[in-house]
Amino acid sequence: MKYAVDLHLHSCLSPCGDMDMTPNNIVNMAYLKGLELIAVTDHNTAGQLPAVKAVADAVGIGLVPGMELTTREEAHMLAYFRTVEEALDFSKEIYPHLPPIKNKASLFGRQVYMNEDDEETGEEPIHLLSALDLSVNRLFEMVTGRGGLAIPAHINRGANGILQALGFLPPDIPFPALEVTTGLPLPHKGIPDVKQLHSSDAHYLENMFERQEFLELSSPTADAFFDYILKG
Repeated sequence: MKYAVDLHLHSCLSPCGDMDMTPNNIVNMAYLKGLELIAVTDHNTAGQLPAVKAVADAVGIGLVPGMELTTREEAHMLAYFRTVEEALDFSKEIYPHLPPIKNKASLFGRQVYMNEDDEETGEEPIHLLSALDLSVNRLFEMVTGRGGLAIPAHINRGANGILQALGFLPPDIPFPALEVTTGLPLPHKGIPDVKQLHSSDAHYLENMFERQEFLELSSPTADAFFDYILKG
């Protein structure tokens, strides 16, 4: 069955995420837009996922736990996991690999943790947009070693797409899929024959997808998404 998805969203924990991107607002906007499976992928952290999962379960929206990693080369890579617990464990593992740079909320935006009632429970002091001291290859190994999916983000868009950050897709890394930004050119050479994902990368509620991107899944769940990607 085809399900409407948006698998790259940022909450208010990402410094670039609007403060209206709260757990309840994200999930309920997804419901209003007719989405059935979403992924919240904050920069270099999974800290907002427990609250998002609680709201998503209550509303009946499927959630793929994830985060958007910034590699040492400044390329963005999506990391998806089957459970929130797995994502949180990985988030703790990579946290020490962030440079100890304090976030300047006046410059970059606040980094706010919220509970399932959209109440602020804390603020992340370390700037989450910084690059980890881990390479593309190493992060791929770490994510897949934990049973996750490592997928380059918006490969054909901006300085943080892997094609511009590196100049090419590393041929020695067996990425299971690629996230491609629609409406922008994609080279005809050097792109492997793998599944391509299209997501909104929304930092504002109004930018979340409508019912425009569909995946053929057995159910709107993280496990079904993994099955879809890994079946080749």
